[in-house]
Amino acid sequence: MRNVKLFSPLTIRGLTIKNRIMVSPMAQYVAVDGCVTDWHFAHFAQFALGGAGLIFMEASKVERRGLGTVGDMGLWKDGHVPGLKRIVEFLHLQGAAVGIQLNHAGRKAGTMRPWEGYGSLDRSVSTIEGQPHWTVVGPSPMAYMDGWPTPQEMTESDITEVIESFGSAARRANDAGFDVIEIHGAHGYLIHQFLSAATNQRKDQWGGALANRMRFALKITEKIRQYWPSSKPLFFRISSVDEGGWTLDDSVELATELKKLGVDAMDCSSGGISLRSPTASGVKRPQGFQVPYAQYIKQKANIATIAVGLIIQPQHAEEIIRDGHSDLVAIGREMLTNPYWAHHAAATLRADPSFKMMNPNYQWWLKRRALAGYEARKP
Repeated sequence: MRNVKLFSPLTIRGLTIKNRIMVSPMAQYVAVDGCVTDWHFAHFAQFALGGAGLIFMEASKVERRGLGTVGDMGLWKDGHVPGLKRIVEFLHLQGAAVGIQLNHAGRKAGTMRPWEGYGSLDRSVSTIEGQPHWTVVGPSPMAYMDGWPTPQEMTESDITEVIESFGSAARRANDAGFDVIEIHGAHGYLIHQFLSAATNQRKDQWGGALANRMRFALKITEKIRQYWPSSKPLFFRISSVDEGGWTLDDSVELATELKKLGVDAMDCSSGGISLRSPTASGVKRPQGFQVPYAQYIKQKANIATIAVGLIIQPQHAEEIIRDGHSDLVAIGREMLTNPYWAHHAAATLRADPSFKMMNPNYQWWLKRRALAGYEARKP
């Protein structure tokens, strides 16, 4: 077995992740009133069998009015916990660490599923899939795009309520057995809306100067850490730069403050404040186009980072970790076409020529095939 950095363990607080491969959160839009379904079980189980070290479940909403659309997963009530716990326990049995991303859509709430057009839900009818529409809120009364509802500007009471909701969701995440929480502060959702001067026009303590615009994210982090055990890692997903004027140095300043409050790693994405995230936009970009953001924030803020965005080839992922550009690589869409990406990467990089990283149920069969002279499939 070769010494491959991609397959070296990583310890953060009390958690040791068996390799540096993380499955990115990817919304499936099949939850029922926020509750997971059998689709979720099958969806996440394949990544654990496929060898990923850390598997993130999709963005889960901390309150119902934070739903992006029907079908979003939730953690706003205790009834969401049992279904999640069942999945977490199975993934743990396969040796994977498990994370959940906490989110609130803010002004992007009430959208159609992407394959249904991605526009705003039709509010001329009083219900959607049997449930009433939810109120859209945001830091300022600025619609996401033409034809979308103008959000109600959040009052002090609204802000306090949402911060408390993040804390309650963290408590439920711990009850469900998750190992890691990631706060979603990117892609134009509520926390990002407060951070960006393009969407935050407030004149009070929550708007204006950068320190004020960061306050919402920092208060949420403080609240989560009150409920989330000190032995468990906390991540933060950030749009490292965006089309509204947020800069890499702003990200470094935010990361520095978040680290003081107990954030252990920054998940470095980009964009989405006025348009869609890079993933949803469909714009062709080079492989690994966001890796330099992870490298910059890691160096300047002295914090662990996660590189994400069109990381496809095992050799590229190995270079990112080997050269110290980030501490984890997050694989998203490539996992959908190849959920066994981690095992195939191990074969490609000669990190596991004898299939020892695989479950014995699979290892036994593949070793027999190798004895017959056939190599493992490679990406």
